[in-house]
Amino acid sequence: MTDGYRTILASLAVRNLRRHAVRSSLATVGIVIGVIAVASLGIMGSSLSALFGGLVSDVSDTVLVTPHLAASSGDPFDPRNTLASRLSERDVAEIEKAVGQNRVIPMIRASERVTVGDTGGYTQVYVLPAEDIPFLLEKEAGLYPQTTSSGVMVGALLADEFDLHPGSRIEVGGENVRVVGIAAERGMGIDINPDYAVIVTEAWYAGRHDEQGYSQVVVKVGDLDEVGEVKAAIEQQLNRREEEVDVLDSREILEIYYETSDAISVFLIGIGAVSLFVASVSILNVMIISVTERTREIGLMRSIGAEKREVMVMFLYESLILGIAGSVVGGLVSVVVGYYVTASVAGFLTGFVAADGGTAILSPAAIGYIVFGVLFGIAASVIAGLYPAWKAAQQSPIEALRYE
Repeated sequence: MTDGYRTILASLAVRNLRRHAVRSSLATVGIVIGVIAVASLGIMGSSLSALFGGLVSDVSDTVLVTPHLAASSGDPFDPRNTLASRLSERDVAEIEKAVGQNRVIPMIRASERVTVGDTGGYTQVYVLPAEDIPFLLEKEAGLYPQTTSSGVMVGALLADEFDLHPGSRIEVGGENVRVVGIAAERGMGIDINPDYAVIVTEAWYAGRHDEQGYSQVVVKVGDLDEVGEVKAAIEQQLNRREEEVDVLDSREILEIYYETSDAISVFLIGIGAVSLFVASVSILNVMIISVTERTREIGLMRSIGAEKREVMVMFLYESLILGIAGSVVGGLVSVVVGYYVTASVAGFLTGFVAADGGTAILSPAAIGYIVFGVLFGIAASVIAGLYPAWKAAQQSPIEALRYE
């Protein structure tokens, strides 16, 4: 088959698609939606993975110790671990004994109602020994809370939202307190997420609550090469007789994040693939109708010498054109859709809309999902056109010419 003959077949395919513009457009829209679903959902999954990696990458020196529960998975982000359970002063002493010179920071996580003016709501409260707050958090303005002080520190984003600054007065748990400092924006981490939180000293909290024990203990390891040894030492010290604590380092938690995000990505792409499959069925239907309507034309072509292969190629061109048009448009639209979806998800997870969504969408992985969606859409369209094209090529010229 010469290039000129291929051009003629392609022009015949374009002519038929134009003759049935509405039907062709509807089939193309299906491909557009399918490609958008595959590409944008893939981008969202990729961005989630990148976001998760960023959440813990800055605390690679951290070992997290939490109370062990019979129902616990060991994952500190597992909802089952929100059950009331505490680490005692004795547990903290045992951890300090196990880790040697490395920093041990006991912490209580609580929830209190915070009121600023006429606006109020519940937010996270982190309770820390006063001497550990400067070690764990940087300050943006003001001072760190002191053991003898009744002041509190607030996260940067909470301060921005309510226009707080050192010296502002807020209510925490119904008590009017003074904001002495603003913590620098830090983002989420496995140890502490202070941006929308209130940070108070252990002495301040103990004077107002009877709660005993700690929610978790954060161990900061000076030498990253010793993280595994420190973790093993803690487990050996506290879990000798029975499992009392769960010990995770940031690398394990990052692995949990990646496994979760990979599973989400596969699931999301699967949803998009189903949409694309439905669109390919639409193309299959359009092509079968086209073959039926052009039976006499097929008979005429065969009677003047057209081969089966050439008839088949002509109809495959139709499905290919539909696939290319729909896939390219879908790929372009998915860039915009993926950006806004990713930015929204990032804002929901981190409590604010950051530039992570925009960065992730331009990453090689995101571009790869767009290319994959486009190629998938084209391939699905061609596959959908195979049977109708084969059916058209197998028709007898005489029978086709007699078709009414």
